[in-house]
Amino acid sequence: MSLKEFDLSGRTALVTGCSRGLGQVFARALAEAGADLIVTARTAESLSEFKSEIELLGRNCVTLPCDVRDKQSIDDMVAQALASVDKIDILVNNAGCNVRKPALEVTWDDWNLILDTNLRGTFFVSQGIAKSMIANGYGRIVNIGSLTSVSGSAGLGPYGASRGGVKQLTMSLADDWGKYGITVNCLAPGWFKTAQNAVMYEDAEWLEYLSDRIPLKRPGHPSDLTGSVVFLASEASAYITGQTLLIDGGMSTGATRALPKKR
Repeated sequence: MSLKEFDLSGRTALVTGCSRGLGQVFARALAEAGADLIVTARTAESLSEFKSEIELLGRNCVTLPCDVRDKQSIDDMVAQALASVDKIDILVNNAGCNVRKPALEVTWDDWNLILDTNLRGTFFVSQGIAKSMIANGYGRIVNIGSLTSVSGSAGLGPYGASRGGVKQLTMSLADDWGKYGITVNCLAPGWFKTAQNAVMYEDAEWLEYLSDRIPLKRPGHPSDLTGSVVFLASEASAYITGQTLLIDGGMSTGATRALPKKR
């Protein structure tokens, strides 16, 4: 094996949910590895600054609006994406959301928002893009899951259900589409600071407690994810499909610590 197996030059990657956060981390990593990009968010205007950043790397970058909760929006995005490039080689299903509430306080609308975004959206974007991948006989699909894909946590009932569903969906699609040269894997981050959870990181005692539960003794940094997404998008992972790769500092080992006493 040589490093050329990680080279994405000549590939085009579509990444959903790129207005901020980990979506931009994933897309930037793919661009740095050589891929041209199609990036989506609910409004294309929110992507203008990121588009300029990617173009400074010497990559093409197409920005498209897409609300993954809306089937017509997905269909329109897929049609525009395929009209703008010769082919789409890589899909990263990153668009997601969360509502953190005790289970007894979760509303019907909360449930629908989370499941429609994280699970249904992932399926129908995959379905739309896979049709073109099947025609080309090649594809890499990376679904973004979470530590909650394999473990439960209080206050995250609908979110955990959606991310567990993404893990199961990944295995099903891998079996469906493997014969067409498409691999489907799930990249599952542990605790990384994002806009969704930033307020929690302001609590020093909680951050100490969290870090103590992680064998590597710290939350993740964006750079901890870049190599993994490039790996799953590249020829280096050609014989890997249907798998969930946890990037969690070892937290999924089940290590537990006592909550520190208040000072």
